[in-house]
Amino acid sequence: MFGVGVPEGTAGAVRQDVFAGPVAAAPTFASTRRLFRDSRLAPWALVCADLAVLQLSVVLAYWGRLALVPWFPDQFPPETYQGMAVGMLVLPAAYAFAQLYPGYRIPPVERLRRRVWANALVFGLLISWDYLVQNGLWSRGILVGTFFLVVVLSPMAEGFVRWLLIRAGRWGQPVVLVGAGTSVGEIAELLRSHPELGMVPIAHLVGDPEKWGEEIDGIPVLGPWSQSAQAVRRAKLAIVAAENTPSHKLTELSATLPFPRVIVVPGLTGLQSLWVEARDLGGVLGLEVKKNLILKRNRALKAFLDYAMAVPLLVFALPLLLCLIVAVKAISPGPAFYTQERRGLYGRKIRILKLRSMHLNADARLEAHLDMNPLCAEEWRRYFKLRNDPRVIPWIGSFLRKSSLDELPQLWNIAKGEMSLVGPRPFPDYHLAAFDPDFQDFRQSVKPGLTGLWQVSSRSDGDVGVQKALDTYYIRNWSPWLDLHILFRTILAVSTARGAH
Repeated sequence: MFGVGVPEGTAGAVRQDVFAGPVAAAPTFASTRRLFRDSRLAPWALVCADLAVLQLSVVLAYWGRLALVPWFPDQFPPETYQGMAVGMLVLPAAYAFAQLYPGYRIPPVERLRRRVWANALVFGLLISWDYLVQNGLWSRGILVGTFFLVVVLSPMAEGFVRWLLIRAGRWGQPVVLVGAGTSVGEIAELLRSHPELGMVPIAHLVGDPEKWGEEIDGIPVLGPWSQSAQAVRRAKLAIVAAENTPSHKLTELSATLPFPRVIVVPGLTGLQSLWVEARDLGGVLGLEVKKNLILKRNRALKAFLDYAMAVPLLVFALPLLLCLIVAVKAISPGPAFYTQERRGLYGRKIRILKLRSMHLNADARLEAHLDMNPLCAEEWRRYFKLRNDPRVIPWIGSFLRKSSLDELPQLWNIAKGEMSLVGPRPFPDYHLAAFDPDFQDFRQSVKPGLTGLWQVSSRSDGDVGVQKALDTYYIRNWSPWLDLHILFRTILAVSTARGAH
């Protein structure tokens, strides 16, 4: 989606052949008045959360450095803590400059990218200030520790505060949808299903008199803009659905709508949506699409991040793995690990490791269960999973699957270079057969992942259609920031066992 700036004071109505006729009686917008009034709370709530996280990070880093004094002696006068605590106050200003307060219209992946870059810039300046002006008064160990804590904790705090504001109905800005057809309804549904974007539809503007006065999913349908100004005067953003709209009418519409911002949504369903930039081609609008995963340097960067994160995780996970192995063998005698042949990069066969969460005769149990339960058979055909799976070992099997800890041994597959931390999950052949051959090839153009967009968005609740859509989105829109965003969401999804069975 691309914004077209429109001056605040633009005058004039849209031509009658675009939106014509008298407007229906304007509905009341009592339900949106609280949004207009209370959304001013959102920036200050985010600022307060950031300030709290920043000070907490300094304290934790300070305590951590003190704990290392027996091994790495050093002196830490009170000025060390006090000066750094004051220096942290620069970060909210950097976040504000990056337009993160409140950050409406910015996708979560882009918000994460801006936040990390702001952190790196400010901490770089603080280290330079300490070295050049204060002659190394501050502890570099505390500064580096604070930086890593802020990088991890500040996006989590932002996400939590945003979730609270959404739940309280105090997040978002009002948006007017302009146009007709199914695309407008689809846009409204997308905005509703992604409240983190902060765009709340309050009205439809259409030129069809037969639709005036109706409601679409609770959103009133009004007439032409020229006669609906009073009803939507508080909105600062319009989204124009450009499906089947002639270019000359679209140009006129985007220029005459008196909103500070106008987003034009072209009828380009399925096109990559992240890392797309508008280009001026001598007066003609062009869209530059960056295919990140085609670039060798990006594939090398992704492989480096996999090794850098997976190997330490595997080492730290060994004690937990040993405990889980003992629990599996105690409840279900037999091997603790389960291996299965899957398809990796370019369709190569790989053997993935899992902690065994099912009985040894799992296949026979499944076949008998599906033969006796037609509804379960239909559920299996649609999701390739069952909510009440007869194959699962009591207690430990359910725990492993809900927590996704049965996938932990696949860190070894990542260390071997067969898998990635983030990517499309390596499905069995019977699952892959549910997809068309072209999508199978497209899916296997990247390494399979330990976690992926499907796992953090739907997990077991998404059917093959959802799986295809989310895997396609991931491959087309990949970036290191998307991987980091998915890893953050994986922690939340696993800790809450949301959608897992």
